[in-house]
Amino acid sequence: QVQLVESGGGLVQAGGSLRLSCAASGRTFSSYAMGWFRQAPGKEREFVAAINWRGGSTNYADSVKGRFTISRDNAKNTVYLQMNSMKPEDTAVYYCAADRVPFRTSILRRLNEYEYWGQGTQVTVSS
Repeated sequence: QVQLVESGGGLVQAGGSLRLSCAASGRTFSSYAMGWFRQAPGKEREFVAAINWRGGSTNYADSVKGRFTISRDNAKNTVYLQMNSMKPEDTAVYYCAADRVPFRTSILRRLNEYEYWGQGTQVTVSS
């Protein structure tokens, strides 16, 4: 069974930065793409960023492009989300997720393409 554990959430002022981490266990982490999603109160869960299994290809939602950076350390079984220039509209619960298919060449943005999910970490950006 795959386990994903997010950390690094918290309260930050607008313009500030946070770094989220997601530690994975239970299968060969380096074989699967990883993604970050978020869900604000009253809204659907949405795609934020994703990185392929090798770490050489990334994809971002337009709302975070240029401000957020996804990366991974396969030796540590961990994926990161560096969030800079944060805005109040970034306030949400952030979830990491693991792709259901290994060695996928494309990076997917759809929730149903991801098989395993973490419990989420709250990020709050004050204005």
